[in-house]
Amino acid sequence: MKTIKTLTVLVTFLLTTSLFAQDKMANNIDNSNIALEGYSPVSYLDLELAQLGNKTFKSEHKKVIYYFTSADQKVAFDKNPSKYLPQYGGYCAFGAYAGAKFRVNPNKFITYNGKYYLFLSNVELDPQQLWMAEDHKKLEKVANQNWTKLSKTYN
Repeated sequence: MKTIKTLTVLVTFLLTTSLFAQDKMANNIDNSNIALEGYSPVSYLDLELAQLGNKTFKSEHKKVIYYFTSADQKVAFDKNPSKYLPQYGGYCAFGAYAGAKFRVNPNKFITYNGKYYLFLSNVELDPQQLWMAEDHKKLEKVANQNWTKLSKTYN
């Protein structure tokens, strides 16, 4: 009986650990599962602004926590969360194009065709400018292909 109980606890632990690991592979989140460093996904898309959210207005979607600037933003997100999710799990869009995951600067982003793309800060090379200077559809196509693999790895 003790062996079955121990085995049940071990299996539960492994399943829980793998579920959280999967979230961290596909989402650029901190140790508290907060996405976008606390910035509001609704502000990015609807206002084209990088605005730090308030933990008073938060929602959880697929074990990832999002903050908003107002109750109205929270309601908008809750009605259609997939509309407001960042591309490439909130990792750098140019990184996804290049086949790697990079943390982003939440203030470096663009919106395009009802989506928003985040970018890292780099003094020597500005991935946001590179993305905007190239053919968006071509870059997105390659980034999307790469993301199917990247979203399942730690990098």
